[in-house]
Parts: sequence; structure tokens; C-alpha cells
Amino acid sequence: MSATNPFTTTAFDLPGYRITKNFGVVRGLIVRSRSVVGNFGASIQSLFGGNITIYTSLCEQAREEAFRDMITHAGQLGANAVIGVRYDATEIMPGISEVLCYGTAVQVEPETK
Repeated sequence: MSATNPFTTTAFDLPGYRITKNFGVVRGLIVRSRSVVGNFGASIQSLFGGNITIYTSLCEQAREEAFRDMITHAGQLGANAVIGVRYDATEIMPGISEVLCYGTAVQVEPETK
């Protein structure tokens, strides 16, 4: 199973496929901190308003890593799909956040008509 697996969805089913086995919850967890340099650059960007690209990039990287870890976890269990995928983020302390990506690992096969 790769990070680009087409059998990864926020839905709880995959049209055209049936679930044959449920492996349970899988997750990927990343804890990130903002650097002093990043905070300084973001402070300058915030003076001009709009998107703070330094933080956008940091958030996207953390989500991608958490997603990839979830996919790896599912693959280790023998799943070929993850359904009900969700993200959650929590600030552990100022400047340090966790990003959690989770879903239900399942085995699917095409429906026969």
C-alpha cells in the first residue's frame, strides 16, 4: 500500500467494492515544533496579512507525514484500503503541536455483478 493508494477515503465505503475484513483503527502521529527562524519569518508575513506560507507549509508537511504513517500502519496489518480517514490536531504546548491522521483499515475486493 503506498501513500497514493486510491483506496483511501473519508467515506465509510468504497463504491464498487465490498469490505471483506476489518483490521480496526490505524493511525499516524506527528509532533512538530515551530523553529525560531520560522516564527520570525511568519511574524514578518503576518504584518502584511493574508496567507502565512511558512505555517501553511509546516502544517501540510505534518499532515502528509501523519497520513503516510497511517498508510504504513494499515499496510503492516495487511489492509488494502483505509476508510473514514480523519485528521486531528492539538497544541501540546505553545509552539508544539501534534497532528493525528486516523481511519479504519480494511480489506476490500471488487463487487461481483
